[in-house]
Amino acid sequence: MKKSILIIGTVVLSMLNLNATNETTLNASNEVVEITKDAIAQVFEWKVETTKGTYSGTSLSLEQAKRMIALSSSGEVVTGTEIKSFFELKSEMDAKRNYFWEVETATGKAKGYASSEDYAQKMIALVASGDAIVSKMIISQPQH
Repeated sequence: MKKSILIIGTVVLSMLNLNATNETTLNASNEVVEITKDAIAQVFEWKVETTKGTYSGTSLSLEQAKRMIALSSSGEVVTGTEIKSFFELKSEMDAKRNYFWEVETATGKAKGYASSEDYAQKMIALVASGDAIVSKMIISQPQH
C-alpha cells in the first residue's frame, strides 16, 4: 500500500515537473477504478518477541495469527506479542508475499522461502520425503 502511494506521488510530481519545464501538453487520461468490498481483504500482521529472538509474519485471520504466534514461540519464553490488522486489495496480496518454511525431521532441519503456500508445502514434502516430520512451520511475510 505504501509503495502504491509513493508510486502515484512520484508520477504526479513527474507530470507536474514535466509541465513546468516544457511547453508540451501532456494528455493524461483519468481512469476511475471502482473497488468493491469483495476486492479487499483484511490481513493481520503479527510479531512475537522471545528471549531467543523475534518472529513476525502475516496471516489472513486473527485466529491464524494467534496460532502462528504460538507455533513460532513454542518452547520459548515470550516477552511480548503484537497483532495489527490492515486492509489490502486481494489482487495485490499474492504478488507481494514470501512464505518462509521450516521443517525438522528425525535426521535434520531445513528451511527456505517459497512464492506460495502450496509451493512451501511441496518443499517441506520434498525435503522430508522418507523421514518422519518432527515439526514444520510456514510463515507468510510481506515483501518490502
